Amino acid sequence: MRLGIAGLGTVGAGLVRLLEKHRERLQTATGKTLNVTAVSARDRNKDRGIDISAAKWFDDPVALASSDDIDVFVELVGGEDGPAHDAVAAALAAGKHVVTANKALLAKHGVELASIAEDKGVSLAYEAAVAGGIPVIKTLREALAGNEVSRVYGILNGTCNYILTKMQEEGLPFEDVLEEAQDLGYAEADPTFDIGGHDAAHKLSLLTSIAFDTQVAFDQIHLEGIESISPADIEAADELGYRIKLLGVAVRTETGIDQRVHPAMVAKHSAIAEVSGVTNCVAIDGDFVGNLLLVGPGAGAEATASAVMSDIRDVACYGLTGAPFVTPAWSLAPYQRATLGQHTGAYYIRLSVYDRPGAMAAIATRMAEQEVSLESIVQRRPKHQLPGTGVRPELGSPTSVVLITHETTEAAIRAALEAIEKDGKIAHPPQMIRIEQLR
Repeated sequence: MRLGIAGLGTVGAGLVRLLEKHRERLQTATGKTLNVTAVSARDRNKDRGIDISAAKWFDDPVALASSDDIDVFVELVGGEDGPAHDAVAAALAAGKHVVTANKALLAKHGVELASIAEDKGVSLAYEAAVAGGIPVIKTLREALAGNEVSRVYGILNGTCNYILTKMQEEGLPFEDVLEEAQDLGYAEADPTFDIGGHDAAHKLSLLTSIAFDTQVAFDQIHLEGIESISPADIEAADELGYRIKLLGVAVRTETGIDQRVHPAMVAKHSAIAEVSGVTNCVAIDGDFVGNLLLVGPGAGAEATASAVMSDIRDVACYGLTGAPFVTPAWSLAPYQRATLGQHTGAYYIRLSVYDRPGAMAAIATRMAEQEVSLESIVQRRPKHQLPGTGVRPELGSPTSVVLITHETTEAAIRAALEAIEKDGKIAHPPQMIRIEQLR
């Protein structure tokens, strides 16, 4: 079976090394010899530490995609449009199987490309597009075929999980940990795509489509990043028995599908709270299987190359020409977003309240107006102002107050916080973090 690889970065080079290392084993497993017969990348002369001398070079990945020199097109270029989209579309139209790790491409054009693949009777496989080396796509497509899934959630971005873990373990501010993550190569020079939640949202949109038989709807995801998380939030969460994680959550509700990416507090005793560093995890709730938790490396050359290879192996063995999103593209249900603000749960709220008479009473009144019941109220002075230090806060200066609510709706919380801001009782915008009840 002749492979054409477009993109020879860390994953592409890792895939070539994997093929060389396990060539005999793969031939025994598939009954075929897997050869890289053509490649395409930006720089023909770059030393990548791999031997591609026997492969035909293409400057244009689109030309490679439709070439008669290949049977399977492996797209590792990246990007939601441009060469990646054009090359994948060209390969499918030419009747080539496609394997890709491109979550952004599928989040934007997945249904379109799936339709071409189905019309041509070829595969569009993308195990590596979600959670790196964790076989979550295969789990949803195959192992859980006999289940109705009610919820999919997890830690889908290793950069954010690394930052939050380091903040929790070392008490460092967000900016310092982000700089360290960039130095280590865990975060890009422009980290917005990761820390803003966009990467996790791309992955969640694909999981949602498979789990709930809906069209991919990346633009319908409620999105919050981790930029606003402070050491004060990390410390408060720890004292309350929680860890803060950036979660992607998709839930089937009576009014539609609720897709969210946001920071959340999860109980320390939950399995997901123990997932630290750059590790990813995905949990799936099925009606027959119950709750599954898959944990593993979410990125990196070897883990991603492993996932790409699993798709190549399936194409070699079975053809894998079923619908890319399990349900045929033409019958995927239009995405119906759940009613906004109807998510229910408990909430952590941190307010920087002016230390003035009546301030807390006014805040409590605003909460009561929205029928938000408070479980606890804790005033958190800076450590240098604690009793026994000899330092007293100046009257009228802001002090940190943490509120924990009983279960309520997000709409009610947001309405109450909007009113509190308008009253002028707080010095900074409020911090709100959902408390997720997870296994």
